[in-house]
Amino acid sequence: MSEEKPLLRVVRGNPSDAELAALTAVVAAASAAKAPKKPKPRTSWWGDHAASLRKPLHPGEGAWRASGFPS
Repeated sequence: MSEEKPLLRVVRGNPSDAELAALTAVVAAASAAKAPKKPKPRTSWWGDHAASLRKPLHPGEGAWRASGFPS
């Protein structure tokens, strides 16, 4: 049998149950923040649906001329 070490150990003082719960929540949140994030899988150009949408049209003076220029 392997003996498990406690996650937290009180060295000094006599904390209440609420104080221990708050400390445990802070330590758990800090360790979750340091966890490495999984990289987002790359989407190929063929699977990118946003690329098939056209750019918005902006009416105004000279808009028809500007529509011929790549954005």
